[in-house]
Amino acid sequence: MSEQAKPVGLTIVYTGDGKGKTTAALGMCLRAVGYGYRVCIIQFVKGSWKYGEIDGIKRLEPEVEFYRMGKGFVGIIDDQLPFEEHQKAAMETLVFAKEKLASGKYDIVILDEINVAVQLGLIEVEKVLELIRIKPEKVHLVMTGRGADSEVIEKADLVTEMREIKHPYQKGILAQKGVDF
Repeated sequence: MSEQAKPVGLTIVYTGDGKGKTTAALGMCLRAVGYGYRVCIIQFVKGSWKYGEIDGIKRLEPEVEFYRMGKGFVGIIDDQLPFEEHQKAAMETLVFAKEKLASGKYDIVILDEINVAVQLGLIEVEKVLELIRIKPEKVHLVMTGRGADSEVIEKADLVTEMREIKHPYQKGILAQKGVDF
């Protein structure tokens, strides 16, 4: 039997226009909890909507801490907030994420929808690259959201692009509880 490799914290990006980016990160979270690892999940853009994963993640406490920091979807659906409020919330979330990442308390830190925050101009890509630079050696940093910046992709150790081939919405089937949210 071969000796197990020394743990190295990876920078992982799940991006693309297809479904499954947050789901992939949550799958990693579930696997990690199975090994007794500590996970911190911080959401940048998703706001006050009800998602099944919120209650599901609560069942994984105390190994998993979950923080919903964004003010919701920016400029779409029912967003009534000025852009500056979204920007302020994203900057506060970034500072919070930096503190959690550096705390030494977690094995995995998931920054859900951080790529979207960059794409929307809520935070600068340089701030995300700084997170990658300061990431402790043994901590896995996972970043999700469509439209990952090319510089983030370049610095990451693992990048997976979700590509939509087919979607039930094209047949008029709306998002379903427990499957889509």
